[in-house]
Amino acid sequence: MENRVLFYLVLFSVFFFVYSFALADGVSPEKRSKLAQATFAGGCFWCMEKPFEQLAGVEKVVSGYTDGTSTNPTYENYGAGGHIEAVQIYYDPDIISYEKLLHVFWRQIDPTDAGGQFVDRGREYTSAIFYHDDEQKKLAEESKKEFAAQEIFSKPIVTPILAASTFYSAEEYHQDYYKKNPLRYKYYRYGSGRDKFLDNVWGEDREKTMGFSERKKKLTPLQYKITQEEGTEPPFKNEYWDNKRAGIYVDIVSGEPLFSSLDKFVSGTGWPSFTRPLVSKNIVEKKDRKFFVVRTEVRSRQADSHLGHVFDDGPPPTGLRYCLNSAALRFIPVEDLEKDGYGQFVDLFRK
Repeated sequence: MENRVLFYLVLFSVFFFVYSFALADGVSPEKRSKLAQATFAGGCFWCMEKPFEQLAGVEKVVSGYTDGTSTNPTYENYGAGGHIEAVQIYYDPDIISYEKLLHVFWRQIDPTDAGGQFVDRGREYTSAIFYHDDEQKKLAEESKKEFAAQEIFSKPIVTPILAASTFYSAEEYHQDYYKKNPLRYKYYRYGSGRDKFLDNVWGEDREKTMGFSERKKKLTPLQYKITQEEGTEPPFKNEYWDNKRAGIYVDIVSGEPLFSSLDKFVSGTGWPSFTRPLVSKNIVEKKDRKFFVVRTEVRSRQADSHLGHVFDDGPPPTGLRYCLNSAALRFIPVEDLEKDGYGQFVDLFRK
């Protein structure tokens, strides 16, 4: 009897340890089992989080230390233990490919600099790709060759491709630093010379990849704040909260069809609300842990625009409430569907 009790105590302790470790980086064991991992180093990990967190299909990006010999490194001693700053990305391979992550990675770094990245010098700030399996290794090597063949740089590419080793999450202070300290982050990033260098090298190509410059020119300040910076517009003071016309709502950036007036309802919240998407595959849902609560963020698949959030307090038949920002949407009335290229949805309104 005592042995059996001891066995279950040990088993519970192991389970609790594993579960606690998983939650330490914000990814539950259940969710983790469905996600793939990618690990990249590109200098200061503050600057490597944001580009990947904005991608549809990326569940979580964790700043940390890897490729060293010491255990449990901290910000004060990780360099002495041989570690370098890196980010570990948890992503859904059904939504975003590893090739896409590599594409974004190369456009965040100076791959010719073996002594650090930009203003940060030393091995702890060097760039690297850490593969988790043979397929990632193959894809990383192929992308490096393709990248080198473009002859963008006058010097050779020195970013190594290495087997992933133990990754240690950095202190909570460093996680999502760009969100917690936006002014200090912008000041640091500007002063580091990273953006100036990357813009000089990639110009419009990099801006299109990240969706910054091109969208800034196209969108109003409010539309940009909502879709690109995850802002929220005032309730009852937005364009579509009380729109009762028949038609569909599309992404303001890409034009991808998202929701229909047939599923719109009066929620009393002051924002346009829907019971379900018009085209489900155009909607991506992500966990949002800002403001000390866990919510489900809604983004568009093609443009990766922030749209709003979805809640489970809606009416039948779904019981869901997709609470959206008007500034993220463009309304196409029924009479304009054919003219604007959305003729496939006309029949919905003839029933």
